[in-house]
Amino acid sequence: MSAAGWSPASWRSFDARQQPPFEDEADVRRVQEQLSMFPPLVTPWEVDRLQTHLAEASLGKRFLLQGGDCAERFDECRPDIIANRLKVLLQMSLVLIYGIRLPVIRVGRFAGQYAKPRSADFEGQNGQRLPTYRGDMVNSPEFGRSERRAAPERMLTAYERSAMTLNYVRALGEGGFADLHHPEYWDLGFVTSDRMREEYQTIVDAILDALRFMEAVSPNPISETDRVQFFTSHEALLLPYEEAFTRPDGRNAYYNLSTHFPWIGKRTNTPDGAHVEYIRGLRNPIGLKVGPDQSPGDLVKVLDHIDPDNVPGRVTLITRLGANAIEQSLPRLIDVVSSSGHPVLWICDPMHGNTLTLDNGLKTRRFEHILAELEQAFDIHHACGSILGGVHLELTGENVTECTGGARGLGEDDLLEAYESQVDPRLNAEQSLELAFSIVRKCRKMRSDLQG
Repeated sequence: MSAAGWSPASWRSFDARQQPPFEDEADVRRVQEQLSMFPPLVTPWEVDRLQTHLAEASLGKRFLLQGGDCAERFDECRPDIIANRLKVLLQMSLVLIYGIRLPVIRVGRFAGQYAKPRSADFEGQNGQRLPTYRGDMVNSPEFGRSERRAAPERMLTAYERSAMTLNYVRALGEGGFADLHHPEYWDLGFVTSDRMREEYQTIVDAILDALRFMEAVSPNPISETDRVQFFTSHEALLLPYEEAFTRPDGRNAYYNLSTHFPWIGKRTNTPDGAHVEYIRGLRNPIGLKVGPDQSPGDLVKVLDHIDPDNVPGRVTLITRLGANAIEQSLPRLIDVVSSSGHPVLWICDPMHGNTLTLDNGLKTRRFEHILAELEQAFDIHHACGSILGGVHLELTGENVTECTGGARGLGEDDLLEAYESQVDPRLNAEQSLELAFSIVRKCRKMRSDLQG
């Protein structure tokens, strides 16, 4: 049943932060009406299946790998870019499955991640002051008056690009792209580290040997080794768009059918805000970003709003605290949530709390800071009797140079070689795979320490 006093539009009576200044609300309503008549992008039973998996992850029976672009671009809705992104997530999940001995839930930040919150409403260049870029769903990154105008019709393009992306993702997932009999096809051309190549090949060989053995002794073929399931996620930021895809099912329950897994960002997670009001009535599992300045009391209020029945798998807390703040912030958050009785899934976003702005204006993140926060998160959860059940990353399958460090030893002078992001810096394919190996080493060390 839907939440008491809630409707898909009840958020309109609350303070809606990070919404673009559309010039004509009639245009927004016209686009919203068009979107509400379009087919949904996902189904309720897919959403329910994801929630079941997330509930298992909260108990340490699965591991969530959530990753993708900081902000998708319309002109990057291309088969090569989509396939490369999936390839990196597959390679990372293969390493994790083999290394930590748990099923991996693959959730992509794609097929809808077209809107971004910003810290300032305006920016200036050459004496001109214009609205900030808020993602391709809202306006364009080019610095011009018409390009920065908030255009409602961009929501239609976002839907089209999301549908095309998801269609290709599903075709790849069902069509043998992830066939475990041929993981050698998942090209490692982006990897410069010989050690990492050898580690990966060892995993591939071990998995193939295990599959051949099972097929030799089993009278029936082993199913599900030639296909893989992906779920989608995006920040439920632009509320008119999200409302248009909020559809009832036969049980009078409402699902956001633009994505399997919507989340609320750190800038919009206030208990009396429009985003919390909107998302509390959904049957989807919900992600909630939590920063170092999060009030524990407000966090519990938000949890009470969106998970009044304490449903396992309902809420995933995505902590983005920073390598220098996590030791102080995370234990008190774990303590207050544990005392509240909400059975949340904890995952770590080691990206957003470690963003630096260089003297030349470029944003970057240092690999060693990303890894430091992630390793501390494992240790702190263990010390608090909690479970870290996943990781949330901004990454790409392309050979970008946006984050420093990693096996290739990228420095600040290397960033301009292939810096492509319009918003936040992403891990490239090699750095992403390296982080997966680091997670495995950390988990194995923790397991060894417990046994010792």
